[in-house]
Formats: sequence, C-alpha cells, structure tokens
Amino acid sequence: MRFKVKEIFYSIQGEGARSGRPAIFCRFSGCNLWSGQESSRKTAVCNFCDTDFNGVDGDNGGRFRSEEHLSSAIESIWKNTTGDNKHRYVIFTGGEPALQINEVLVRLVKAKGFECAIETNGTLSLPKNLDWITVSPKTCDSLVVRCGNELKLIFPQEKIAPEKFQALNFKHFFIQPKYDKDYNKNLSKCLEFCLKHPKWKLSLQTQKYIGIS
Repeated sequence: MRFKVKEIFYSIQGEGARSGRPAIFCRFSGCNLWSGQESSRKTAVCNFCDTDFNGVDGDNGGRFRSEEHLSSAIESIWKNTTGDNKHRYVIFTGGEPALQINEVLVRLVKAKGFECAIETNGTLSLPKNLDWITVSPKTCDSLVVRCGNELKLIFPQEKIAPEKFQALNFKHFFIQPKYDKDYNKNLSKCLEFCLKHPKWKLSLQTQKYIGIS
C-alpha cells in the first residue's frame, strides 16, 4: 500500500498562527525521530511526544493504495462534515508526514479546492507545492527545512534552545510549553522567554483546554 495513515478527522487547529481554523487533519503513521514504542522513548531523539501515531487503527485511518485514493478520502470527510466549499483546509501531520507525503498527493488535494498545510520536524525535504509550512524542531544538527511560515518550538528541550533558530527564515516564531508533568513550570518559562524576546510569540495547545482532538 502507498500510504499508511493513523487517522483522518475534522477539527479545529489549536496551535500557532492559524489557531481556531477548522481543518481536516491527516495524521500519517510513523516517525523518523521515535518509533512510537514506550520501550524506546528514553533513547529517542524526540522523547516527549504526546501523540499516538503508530498503526492505522484511528478514525478513518488505513492503508491507501494511491494518491487518488487518499485525496478522495480527505474530500469525502470534508463533505460529510460541512457544506462549505470555499474554505477547504487540510493539515498533514504525524508522526512525521514528510516520510510519506509527495507533490502528487498535494497537487491532487489542491485540485479538490483544499489549501494544504504540513506540520513537520523539519529533518526531511518537503514537497514544493505546499501552501503552509510549520516546523517544530527537535534537533539542530539535521534540520533540513530552514524556512517556512512558522517555527513552533516546544519548550524547554534539553538539547536545543530557541536562540539556535531565530535567524532562520520564518514569518512567525512560536514557543509552546511542553505538555508533561511540569507543564505549569514550562508555561512560566515560556512566558518569561517571550517577554524577554518579543520576536517570539506564545503558542498554547488550546485543543487540550477545550477538550477536542
């Protein structure tokens, strides 16, 4: 099968510059920075992920045999949830979507009237026909995508600091508190950093506050 997809669902973007915008989320299975297995979390490059991206057993997930098959599934979910055909928007996410996404898939989805966005860790090259690029870096050394619409850094991280990225070519720079047992402390650190460095804006996972996917 061509594509392995964990889930496809309609919801509200909860983070970054487009927070609040309705979208189809197409979550690809798999990631190049962590296997998704708890047994390997401690040794993974990204060891704080809070997303289940393994398998194809989520809502509308599955193995899609072609770009046409997947693009049609995305359009069908949009049609079944809203009658609006002017604001079609899809976010390719993961795991790491750059492991599977390609220009043909993006072209076919755009031909159905969708604006196409991606949320990536930035370590793999991307199709050139995407409309919106969000990079959430987990490493400095192997960052390939060094420009885009927004850079969203989860904070704090042991191995990387915001100062490493602020010279890159992004329109928006966001810092987002790591969602773990120390969340309140992480939020305070993010607030302190933003106040000292006004180039950076605070991003919150509003989907967690309001209880949606």
